[in-house]
Amino acid sequence: MYDEHWYTFAPEVQQSRPSGVKTRHRRANSLLQQPEETTDNNIPEEPLPALYEDQEEANAPPEATVLRRAKSYSDFYDIATAHLAGSHGGPRTTTKKKKTKGRRNNHNLWDALMIPASVASTLPVEEDPYDDALDRELLQASQQEYLLYHDQLALTERHLGTLIDDANSALKTLETLCQSFRAVEEQTTSFKAQCDDLLEEQKRLQTLADEVGTDLHYYAYLDSVSRRLNALGAGRLVDDDVFGDILANLDSCIEFMIQHPQYRDADTYQARYQALLTKALHLLEVGFTNRLDQVSGELARQITNTQSESARHALAYGRFEEILMNSYSLIPNIQRVILGAYDQNGQPRTGPNADIFANTANNLFHAYFVVRDRDLKPLTQHDLATFHLECKESSIDTAARNYVKQCFERSFSEATLFRKIFSIEAPYSPNPKSAFAALNSHQRSLVTGTNISPISTNLQSKLQTCDLQTICNLVGWVTNEYLLVDYDEDETPFVAHCRELTSRLLADHLWTFTDGFFDAEITKSITKAVVPPEALKLGATTAADGGSSAAFPVVKRAIELLVLFDQSMPKERCQRSSPVIFRLVRETIAALQRAEVRIKAAKNGTDPDLFMIKNLLILKNELLTLEIGDVRNGTGTGQATGLGSSIQHLGQIWENLPTAGNLFGLVSSSVSTLSSYIPGSSLLSRAAGSITGSGSGLTTVTIPGAAESQDAGEQLDELLRQSIYAFTRRWAAIFNEAKVKASVGGKNLTQLERELDEILEGAFAAQPEVVEKLKEAIQLDAQAQLTGGAKAGTGKDKGSVYTGGSRASKGSSRRM
Repeated sequence: MYDEHWYTFAPEVQQSRPSGVKTRHRRANSLLQQPEETTDNNIPEEPLPALYEDQEEANAPPEATVLRRAKSYSDFYDIATAHLAGSHGGPRTTTKKKKTKGRRNNHNLWDALMIPASVASTLPVEEDPYDDALDRELLQASQQEYLLYHDQLALTERHLGTLIDDANSALKTLETLCQSFRAVEEQTTSFKAQCDDLLEEQKRLQTLADEVGTDLHYYAYLDSVSRRLNALGAGRLVDDDVFGDILANLDSCIEFMIQHPQYRDADTYQARYQALLTKALHLLEVGFTNRLDQVSGELARQITNTQSESARHALAYGRFEEILMNSYSLIPNIQRVILGAYDQNGQPRTGPNADIFANTANNLFHAYFVVRDRDLKPLTQHDLATFHLECKESSIDTAARNYVKQCFERSFSEATLFRKIFSIEAPYSPNPKSAFAALNSHQRSLVTGTNISPISTNLQSKLQTCDLQTICNLVGWVTNEYLLVDYDEDETPFVAHCRELTSRLLADHLWTFTDGFFDAEITKSITKAVVPPEALKLGATTAADGGSSAAFPVVKRAIELLVLFDQSMPKERCQRSSPVIFRLVRETIAALQRAEVRIKAAKNGTDPDLFMIKNLLILKNELLTLEIGDVRNGTGTGQATGLGSSIQHLGQIWENLPTAGNLFGLVSSSVSTLSSYIPGSSLLSRAAGSITGSGSGLTTVTIPGAAESQDAGEQLDELLRQSIYAFTRRWAAIFNEAKVKASVGGKNLTQLERELDEILEGAFAAQPEVVEKLKEAIQLDAQAQLTGGAKAGTGKDKGSVYTGGSRASKGSSRRM
């Protein structure tokens, strides 16, 4: 439990006991002694082995230890005795006490041994063994490590002091340098400001000198350029690169004088520069004309003497381009002038000299196409002769198609050559100052991208004697072949060029020509048509043709013309804005009105109102089928049957019918199913005309100006509305009169119903829905007449109302 070496305050010393010393009885070992400890006190204690972690720092002071405690009193006596023996010359291994503790008292030692005082007085007194020199040596030996550490600390302190002194000296030096740099910076800033001022002044003077020199250049250039353009052989400059620089400098000088009118003699110098520019451009025109004449003289004879078409084409285009482009700088100078007047797309440029360049460009174009027209005259005449020959040997349609193809190919070749020479294109443009307008002003026999008049002239000369069907076939073929876009194929330059030519050929020439033929045919077969009396009767209709086979002959011809016009023209041109469609519908309506008057006068048994209803429905249905007219939401297609179209348009007309007493809203539920037949286009209101009638006769009164309406479709709708109302109003009055008088004209109500069924079945045999709707309309009108009379105080027997009879009556009454 208590380790003895923890309490040791003096190391044990092995010492032989002197023989003269009396041995005393030793005290028994303490019961507190550990089992593993030995009882031999003479065995010296071995020091503990050094720990590795204690050796990390060699100069550190040793750790404190606890002195060893005596095991018992007898052991303490032996230790004290050994200590005293060691002080008399023996080796002393214990550490020396400090001097401050004082000397040991000999009496104290004997008292500790419990020796009586009488005996202790007889014992020898021990002398004090303390020695100062030895104490110092022991102290120095025990503190050797600490002294070494103290020396190291002192050395480190001196070193750090030296570093601090050096750092302070460096800081003082740096402070001195900073002050010096601040002084230099102030001087440098001042010097830099002075330098900046000098540089600004230098730039100002340099700019002023440049401006003066530039302005002087615009004045001094006049003499040098005048000498060059007025010298002998100045025409050779057009084939040199210097000529392009002359044109650019003259343009710049003129622009400078225009921008600085306040300069001295600016107007004079501007006029002289413009005169020199005009002269330079004239030299260019002369040089280009001479070059064209040279090339023409070389190739024209070869083209005339060659009979092969391919050889002529190679000479006219490939060889011509090769020879003309084989010059030093003539063509680049020409391109520079052309680009000074127009951009790449042929649109005019703006500038002080744009008009001068445009005038020169037009002269160059004229000279070029004069030569081309003269050289290619054999090719043009050959194409025209071939066209005339094919017209005689085969059909005009085939010959015209081949001629159009040949002209389009030649026009594309000319456009490609023109683009290579003049470096611009000339597409269609309405601008009067564009390149297209300049090229189109020269009428020639050669077909180009801007001159398509020869195609139209030659085609119309042959088509004048043809019928309308042939003309429409040719126009339709040109439209479908070149104008309509095929999205499955990529558009090539040739296709784009042909589309542009086709659009101008049709819009400027062929459509106008075709419209004239249609007008003549309308006048012949519609306006001035001779109608025999037997044609003024109603024929039975069939579902296959929608009733067109039994239509009025004028209406039949009008439908044929509508179909022919629709097949030959694009859909965009077949709308209501087309003058041909407008005149055709107007003249057909006028012919039907004339036929109605004849039917009323002849009294041949044909109902005039039913005659108008049938033929107007056929005409309207054909307009809807061909998608002609103002159809906003849904339109009839080519696959729709005539029966469906009739019901659709009948629903449109019926919804706008005026009813006596304004009772249409009360019976609207009975006609609600008509909404499914309406394609979506709404008719005009009833304000376009008014209808008056009394008794069994009805008179149609048209408002002033309706005949001159600019919408033929609206006029057709209004006339159809009037006819339906007149028919239903008249028959409703007849049935109401028969109910009151029991008979009308010797016919009772049943006979009248049978007569109405026969009339309607004869007119609309294959259209039972039309028959049913007309009967229902008659029934509604009859009820409205009776209800209106009752409100006026003249109603009698409100229960006797015509119910429609036969098949439609029961269904209609149930819906009521």
